[in-house]
Amino acid sequence: QVQLVESGGGLVQPGGSMRLSCAASGIAFAFYTMGWYRQAPGKQRDLVAAITPGGSTNYSDAVKGRFTISRDNAKKTVFLQTNSLNPEDTAVYYCNARSVGSNFWGQGTQVTVSS
Repeated sequence: QVQLVESGGGLVQPGGSMRLSCAASGIAFAFYTMGWYRQAPGKQRDLVAAITPGGSTNYSDAVKGRFTISRDNAKKTVFLQTNSLNPEDTAVYYCNARSVGSNFWGQGTQVTVSS
């Protein structure tokens, strides 16, 4: 059974930081491209950042320079370090694991940026 379990969300003030984690089980983690997506109320789910099995990364323009994605294959965990948060970053953040013929999602974790 595949599970992606996100953690680390919550309430943060503008300008603050937060580290999201996603622990995977039931997949050959090292062979998957791992990604973070987010969905704000009334909006579509968009890619935030992704990291390939080889460690190549890409980011949306909205978060480039502020967010950093990383992975620990030994712990089967992907991280998203978020800095300089602003209210527009408020959303449910979802972990995604993608490989040829496979695509899995976590349940999401809420990030709210507000004073």
